Amino acid sequence: MSAAAASLRLALLGHPNSGKTALFNLLTGSRQKVANYAGVTVERKEGLLTTPSGRQVRVLDLPGAYSLNALSADEAVTRDVITGQRAGEAAPDLLVCVVDATNLQLGLRMVLETQAMGLPMVLALNMSDAARRAGIAIDRDLLARELGMPVVETVGIRKGGAQELLQWLDGWRPAAAAQARPWEPQGVEQVLRTQQEARRILRLAVREPEGLPQVDEALDRVVLHPLWGTLLLAGTMFLMFQAVFSWAAAPMDAITGAVDVLGQWLQARLPDGVLRSLLVDGIVAGTGGVLVFLPQILILFFFILALEDSGYLPRAAFLLDRLMGTVGLSGRSFIPLLSSFACAIPGIMATRTITHWRERLVTIMIAPLMTCSARLPVYALLIAAFIPERTVAGWFNLQGLVMFALYLGGILGAMAVAAVLKLWRGKARPTPLLMELPPYRVPSPRNLALGLYERAAIFLKRVGGIILALTVLLWCLSTFPAPPEGATGAAIQYSWAGQLGRLLEHVFAPLGFNWQISIALVPGMAAREVVVGALGTVYALSASGDDVAAQLGPLIAQQWSLATALSLLVWFVFAPQCLSTLATVRRETDSWRLALLMAAYLFALAYGASWLTYRLALAWGGG
Repeated sequence: MSAAAASLRLALLGHPNSGKTALFNLLTGSRQKVANYAGVTVERKEGLLTTPSGRQVRVLDLPGAYSLNALSADEAVTRDVITGQRAGEAAPDLLVCVVDATNLQLGLRMVLETQAMGLPMVLALNMSDAARRAGIAIDRDLLARELGMPVVETVGIRKGGAQELLQWLDGWRPAAAAQARPWEPQGVEQVLRTQQEARRILRLAVREPEGLPQVDEALDRVVLHPLWGTLLLAGTMFLMFQAVFSWAAAPMDAITGAVDVLGQWLQARLPDGVLRSLLVDGIVAGTGGVLVFLPQILILFFFILALEDSGYLPRAAFLLDRLMGTVGLSGRSFIPLLSSFACAIPGIMATRTITHWRERLVTIMIAPLMTCSARLPVYALLIAAFIPERTVAGWFNLQGLVMFALYLGGILGAMAVAAVLKLWRGKARPTPLLMELPPYRVPSPRNLALGLYERAAIFLKRVGGIILALTVLLWCLSTFPAPPEGATGAAIQYSWAGQLGRLLEHVFAPLGFNWQISIALVPGMAAREVVVGALGTVYALSASGDDVAAQLGPLIAQQWSLATALSLLVWFVFAPQCLSTLATVRRETDSWRLALLMAAYLFALAYGASWLTYRLALAWGGG
């Protein structure tokens, strides 16, 4: 940050899902840095913007909050920054209050509450274009008079959508240094008066089309119905996992073909030796085997992003609140757990919105049991190799049904663990779920495209970063040292990796795992996706003659029993998480003991479930 930027420091304040962070990204672009607030794990985003006249401004993106009466770590940080109570950090010169123009009532109470601090404020009506499309008319002049602050319109997801705010900032000069008034928590009477004032202002300044609330209410009568809403949610999840297989077939075949062509091209043009082995057996077999699953991961994220953008997720949280209460949780745990289907790390971080510490801790401990997208390549490989591709009942894809069963197994396992941990909670009860439902929206194609682009970029970065590095490391361990003279087996059997695999085989043999699987589990602790690449490398180096060019799926289908495949699938439903997840648990709980406890109980659960699966499969003829 330059010294000139210190002349004006503003903070973006708004409730979750108001588009505040999208506006921050629009204002600051690449001129931003991300860290954590001192002493807490709440993310801190700070950036630099330049107004049309060249004025430089420091911008702080405050964590989303519904009130200064903080109930979560995020809200506590927001309150402390505004009130100047953060150590070594003065109150901002200006607050830009970002509210969702399509649901102004949700943010207006926070605006009125913050006004009592006496800081300069400007109201940004974000998503103003969506409000106009919905037929919502907002009298900005009247709203500005009633609130006693300027009102501007913004569209955080559109280029140029912050132009009016930037022009206003050009002409604004602080009358004096901002001094926040002492803040005291609002009592019940104050909260009620603030809500009444917000409703009064809304009646004066906002006109909504008459049919809009009725449509939302009609939809909610189905979506929130105890029976029909539950069936709708189950059907949506079922469709998601069917689509993961059905929709991804064509792009996966294209990627597989491209990887095969590259491997054959290198095989034909490079002389036999270490370099060819590294490129063909290591890099192409390893990273190429992971890259092929990108379409399935993007389809999974497409559904998650669409459900989030439509306003459905908070309703699903309400719907599941009573059910989750039976295992000692509340609906607040639903969204962190759903986020864990993408990755356990953001899911665990999302538990900061849970106000009750024990409920938050239980949610953290079971979040890894939600099947993250990194396990999807392993599931897809084994299901495609061992489960026939056929239709069940003339409609459902059998492979998709098995995938759904694996995800359901993780969910049921998580609920069982939560029920056990409920005993530890004693008589403590989760705090009641109070949440204002957003209006229904048609998901924005641009938001979906940007979200999928970000996920693809993250995945490709992992493929080109940690996965590539681990693949090369595994190739080295699998290639050296060279076999002794007169050796008759595959070279990998005499390597460091082969020796480690033989040692671990004694531990995992009761589960039906051979030494090749045992080797692949080790780099899988760093990144789940590496398991597929590791198997590709190990089997490429274990094979001879024409088998080197064979695809991994048919190869393991020939060499493994069905019991082994089912055991490995169940292992990954419950297996200990990657090291990054354990590090996140340590950071969020400030306890290595809890992180190690998580790893231990997940290992025991995975080992026991895999052993039972393997024995039952053998007994039923799956050997």
